Amino acid sequence: MAKKSGRPAPGKRPSGGRGKPAVKKAAPAKRPSGKKAAPAEAIDETPRTFRLGAIPGATPGKWIDAWKSRMPHVTLELVPIEVAEERTALADLDAALVRLPIDRPDDLHVIRLYDELPVVVASDDSHLMAAETLTAADLDGEVLVTPLDDVLGPLALSTVAPRFAPVATTEDAIATVATGTGIVVVPMSLARLHHRKDADHRVLEGGPTSTVALAWPRERTTPDVEAFVGIVRGRTANSSR
Repeated sequence: MAKKSGRPAPGKRPSGGRGKPAVKKAAPAKRPSGKKAAPAEAIDETPRTFRLGAIPGATPGKWIDAWKSRMPHVTLELVPIEVAEERTALADLDAALVRLPIDRPDDLHVIRLYDELPVVVASDDSHLMAAETLTAADLDGEVLVTPLDDVLGPLALSTVAPRFAPVATTEDAIATVATGTGIVVVPMSLARLHHRKDADHRVLEGGPTSTVALAWPRERTTPDVEAFVGIVRGRTANSSR
């Protein structure tokens, strides 16, 4: 008998474990068909100051904390401003927390932030403080003290005017009613700002709200202003504008 050859037939691979499996060459990677990725925007880390105005009662603390974390190279200076002067104050500020309405809004960018409930402030032992909330009917015949820096405007209440001269500030008005003389109606944040142990407040149902907004001049929309707007709107550091 003829001996079988130990070589495999042409075109066949050995079936034993000695032969190496064929290695397929990887196909060349395909380039993405889309546009090239835009380079990351450079961050200007030049030391500078961002001046933020704030009317009484505004509470920008959480936004300032976020700013310090996100923009450590830019010092945020908080500048107290009065509501009566908030429009003119914007000339020297990067942006401001203001109360609406504001003069010449067409020259500004304005972002409404939140509405504040009105509250009735009276002496701590006033009969009005026995209720959880108050209505306009509850205030019939009460002496209404309206400070010269009032921010709510006409209230359409059946109250009576005091027989003494108008008081200058909301703080003075709250000190006056704390003695048991009349009531004052203010946004809740102002009642809290000027809180006293001898006075208390209750929400006035159906009363006029006061809107707090962020405003800045249209022609001065800088990257720093846009960064603060992003923080106020809750954008993260990686969010697109």
